[in-house]
Amino acid sequence: CFFLLTAKCYWLLTVMQKTHAQELAHSIRMEGDIILGGLFPVHSRGERGIPCGELKKEKGIHRLEAMLYAIDQINKDPDLLPNITLGVRILDTCSRDTYALEQSLTFVQALIEKDASDARCANGDPPIFSKPDKIIGVIGAAASSVSIMVANILRLFKVRVIYELSLQGFV
Repeated sequence: CFFLLTAKCYWLLTVMQKTHAQELAHSIRMEGDIILGGLFPVHSRGERGIPCGELKKEKGIHRLEAMLYAIDQINKDPDLLPNITLGVRILDTCSRDTYALEQSLTFVQALIEKDASDARCANGDPPIFSKPDKIIGVIGAAASSVSIMVANILRLFKVRVIYELSLQGFV
């Protein structure tokens, strides 16, 4: 329960810190041995030029909290995944299919970036950078249009996708 409140507060703080000139990525990151991605419509569509609008409490935040709760419960159970901790990288789709597609590219970034182990700074020191998380699967994207677009990109990189609500009319 404490973890969920902390994650929610972090999310709200990142939203409150953004300016109109510079949009910050809406995301939650939790370290782990295995990282799962999440795509949820936490915000509604924004006005012209702004990708994200108002916070969607019922259909957005609740789905986000459900994933965080499930991960928390799995990590607390020592018999379920012994010596393995699940982590997350959750991104906001802002209820827009094009923005969700852009966000989903974050999940494959670690798979397509070059190895920079031989890169050196001008003074000979190794560069300081944070490597993107390697996502093994993605959960979320409620709308079918979003799911189809995201799935088409992620399958090229063999990233598993689970959509709990979309494509109901097609199954």
